[in-house]
Amino acid sequence: MSTTTSTSALRQMPAGVWALGFVSLLMDISSEMIHSLLPLFMVGTLGASALMVGIIEGVAEATALIVRVFSGALSDYLGKRKGLAVLGYTMGALSKPLFALASGSGLVLGARFIDRVGKGIRGAPRDALIADLAPAGMRGAAFGLRQSLDTVGAFLGPLLAVGLMLLWSNDFRAVFWVAVIPGLLSVVVLLIGVREPPLAPDHRRSNPVTRANLARMGSAYWWVVAIGAAFTLARFSEAFLVLRAEQAGIALALVPLVMVAMNVVYAASAYPFGRLSDRISQPLLLALGLLVLAAADLVLALPPTTATLLAGVALWGVHMGMTQGLLAAMVADAAPADLRGTAFGFFNLMSGLAMLAASVIAGLLWDRLGAAYTFHAGAVFCALTLLALWLRPR
Repeated sequence: MSTTTSTSALRQMPAGVWALGFVSLLMDISSEMIHSLLPLFMVGTLGASALMVGIIEGVAEATALIVRVFSGALSDYLGKRKGLAVLGYTMGALSKPLFALASGSGLVLGARFIDRVGKGIRGAPRDALIADLAPAGMRGAAFGLRQSLDTVGAFLGPLLAVGLMLLWSNDFRAVFWVAVIPGLLSVVVLLIGVREPPLAPDHRRSNPVTRANLARMGSAYWWVVAIGAAFTLARFSEAFLVLRAEQAGIALALVPLVMVAMNVVYAASAYPFGRLSDRISQPLLLALGLLVLAAADLVLALPPTTATLLAGVALWGVHMGMTQGLLAAMVADAAPADLRGTAFGFFNLMSGLAMLAASVIAGLLWDRLGAAYTFHAGAVFCALTLLALWLRPR
């Protein structure tokens, strides 16, 4: 793909898609400043176990994805999506001070719950809004662009966390307070920078989760839902990458750089692979992403050194760039336009349940058998998902 073609495509991208990308960037700076340190804060400062980290991460992510069902369906019913996105981003921003105030795992769980409920409220309406704003032939690129900008925030956040940890002598709570600022800025950009498309003249409010409407989504959509859930089982929480970095002997203040490395690769690859998904077979690209994830798991299962850690983390970032925008584009392409919010909601419900199971299994294997077994299990789930992909209905 030529640089000129790529630049031209970026110029043609609707302004609302760019604004939603920068909203994601700012919120991810805020979230990753906390999440890149949270496993270490919980285990080192609060005395939590790896299993508790897995349970909290699984419950948090599952909560976000389950709530998306209701917010997505509500956005379809109303025919409006921006208001729900604003509510969700506001909840995310206002949850950040609770991490700084936490003295035990209970308040961390509560803060993660509020934060992820906010993410759940905003997620499906935001994704449906991108699909509404982007022309049909640019949806892969639009989701890839948002994912790239989102991921730029995901590596700027840990970089800021590292700098502040070094500056403030490993003061976790002070870093958590600073994270409030970009979270609030994301809400401001959303309010000012995104204009929702006008409501369709023939729009009538009706329950989007009736049997008739769910049947309208078709077998192609439900196949994407099933594959997305199987894929999520193979990809447990990235909190375990942070814990693996500590085992590799990386200094406490520098551990967030692992997430920086992963997200640099992710950000660099998400938009090009999003553009590619508009041009080649989507199942083929998804299968290649699964192979890359399996390779990442096998490398991370090796005895931890700086070299194996960085190689595994880089492969993890490539697989994220290959697959995350792709799955969103597959949902948008398979679902009727007036049911996109509901479609993203159900897709993320199943992925959320799979994420809960995957994170709990990962934590149990880590505590009882060792870290290598966690990553070997991820590779096994990749192989099973590849098999499901091969057996898909043509």
